[in-house]
Amino acid sequence: MDARVYLEILHVAERLKDTPRHCTTTKGRTESVAEHSWRISLMAFLLKHEFTDVDIDKVVDMCLIHDLGECFTGDIPTFVKTASDREVEDSLLDQWVKSLPKELSEDISALYKEMDAQDTKEAKIYKSLDKLEALIQHNESPLNTWADNEFDLNKTYAFDTVAFSEWLTDLRKEILNDTLEKIDRESKS
Repeated sequence: MDARVYLEILHVAERLKDTPRHCTTTKGRTESVAEHSWRISLMAFLLKHEFTDVDIDKVVDMCLIHDLGECFTGDIPTFVKTASDREVEDSLLDQWVKSLPKELSEDISALYKEMDAQDTKEAKIYKSLDKLEALIQHNESPLNTWADNEFDLNKTYAFDTVAFSEWLTDLRKEILNDTLEKIDRESKS
């Protein structure tokens, strides 16, 4: 790949550093999409010895690229994102991916196809981590930054997504315990 093309790809991806997400950090600072993508990638890497039957490097790749469409549209929280929003994001991302060097475009397109199909264990793990990281981040953020609907979402969200895996289901239960303790502790103060 030409060095200039490589830099241009990085310049587009850099937008995610400045693309705010709905979540905040422990100190109340708005989280960026890049920070979210980094952490779910780390989460995947840390599961290397828990899921020995999967290609964890592929899961990490999925985590790294999963929100690249938000370079073009920004982050829209799942609970307000419409089908039209998804269509616009997918279209802009597809145009950009097709403009990349052939081998890279093919690699990325294949990953997105697998991620969308949700047929492989790798894709299911990536999707689970994406959702679980948001819940973990909410548990780390101040309760006064939560939208009203997030009190219920943090109790119910993603159980269906992790159901294929006993380990991820156990993790989801631990996240729920953290949610309940947080709500109880911070509601009293």
